[in-house]
Amino acid sequence: MAILPVYNAFMEKVGEREVRDEVFALPIRKHVLYEVVKWQLAKRRSGTASTKNRSEVSGGGKKPWRQKGTGRARSGSNTSPVWRRGGAVFGPTPRDYSYTLPKKVRKLGLCMALSAKNAEGNLVIVRDFGLKGVKTKDFASFLNRFGVRKAVIFTEAPDRVLDLSSRNIPHITLFAGAGLNVYDILRHTHLIIKESALESIEQRLGS
Repeated sequence: MAILPVYNAFMEKVGEREVRDEVFALPIRKHVLYEVVKWQLAKRRSGTASTKNRSEVSGGGKKPWRQKGTGRARSGSNTSPVWRRGGAVFGPTPRDYSYTLPKKVRKLGLCMALSAKNAEGNLVIVRDFGLKGVKTKDFASFLNRFGVRKAVIFTEAPDRVLDLSSRNIPHITLFAGAGLNVYDILRHTHLIIKESALESIEQRLGS
């Protein structure tokens, strides 16, 4: 079992917490993280790019000029792709980019992302955030004490005071109860977890 220090809002060590090795101390396999991030980003793609083909553009229905005798190239419709404002050829159409990834791989990727932050020394466990009311300045002071600029913060339940206090600070992403994911963990420098949320993470990811 790995042992992580627990801090209060003033960066004072107030205890220690044993955590499961299979969640916070796994060897890192980059190809697993890559596969999970690629899957996440594919799910987020809107896939709404669209063009009109020759059957969808306005016009057509009449041959522009007779087939022979004009000296011009023959033409059957003004919706042809070779004409100006004609239909597009092989243009994009709305599509779904998402695909399935085994739950086992997704779970393994999340454990490895948590383990990576722990190995880097960028995983912080806090008992509380020291916020007595909605105050962005107080939360900014909390981040400065820990030397944090870009962070994912995970709590066991929605916290209105924390949410409103952090809303105007850039590069801070909050997750409450669910939503913690590989992509957001890796794109932020630090991961801050409230001590009371550790149990829910281990229940979800522990074998």
